[in-house]
Amino acid sequence: MQNRNTYEWTKKMTRLTSVLVMIHIITRTSISNAYPIFAQQGYENPREATGRIVCANCHLAKKPVDIEVPQSVLPNTVFEAIVKIPYDTQMKQVLANGKKGALNVGAVLILPEGFELAPPDRISPEIRQKTGNLYFQNYRPNQKNIIVIGPVPGQKYSELVFPILSPDPATDKEAHFLKYPIYVGGNRGRGQIYPDGSKSNNTVYSASATGRISKILRKEKGGYEITIDNTSDGGQVVDIVPPGPELLISEGELIKVDQPLTNNPNMGGFGQGDAEIVLQDPLRVKGILLFLASVILAQIFLVLKKKQFEKVQLAEMNL
Repeated sequence: MQNRNTYEWTKKMTRLTSVLVMIHIITRTSISNAYPIFAQQGYENPREATGRIVCANCHLAKKPVDIEVPQSVLPNTVFEAIVKIPYDTQMKQVLANGKKGALNVGAVLILPEGFELAPPDRISPEIRQKTGNLYFQNYRPNQKNIIVIGPVPGQKYSELVFPILSPDPATDKEAHFLKYPIYVGGNRGRGQIYPDGSKSNNTVYSASATGRISKILRKEKGGYEITIDNTSDGGQVVDIVPPGPELLISEGELIKVDQPLTNNPNMGGFGQGDAEIVLQDPLRVKGILLFLASVILAQIFLVLKKKQFEKVQLAEMNL
């Protein structure tokens, strides 16, 4: 009987452990992949009417980003769009728990209507090697021309290669042989503001009142509670600083409202850029090649005719 009870207890504990492990895995996965979802859940389109990409609402620092695409592409062909997010890979950022860690990168690529992520069976081995194990996703299921990726390790993916399939006007009546704009936004590091408007621990914290700092309490799990004796009404104000930023003030110091209490720990930032690409008509290319060939042949015949004329003149002079 005792052995049976022990067996049942062990079986229940095994099931409980399995459930906890699964919850942990699911939670970690959702958190690690949540960053692009912030924009996807809050904005129908990542590019505002002003041209600003919405990622800049949370990533406040401005940093460079670059995009390289071919000058022109033929219909129904796969090409590379290379997004470069440069930064010093030796830098460390403040993580959510207040510790230091490596920077991640992410990007959003806004293509013209009809352009989309190339299907796996159309990607060449050469391009597949460049993309590595990157996982791309559409901004919306019905917006295949807007592609997001990230966060991914910046030390490995400071250059992101997007495999893109161009449209074919022969089958897609909405596509035309024209010059199109492409927009890109790229960030490195964590943001300073969450979508709900609250601050992350990757930004500056300032005083909410003018007065004297009467107490600085270091919290058990990290961070600080800073008590300010308000000079305007004689009361006290408590400002909370999460783990991560370093204090710039000390007890007894007089401060003013909005004066920084901490340094700015942010090492990243967001940038956006654009490029142009031409969807080239194959008939136009063939026409240009035929025209160039005819010009070259005409030049050859002209030279031969000139040589023949010179020989005739030389023969007449010798008579």
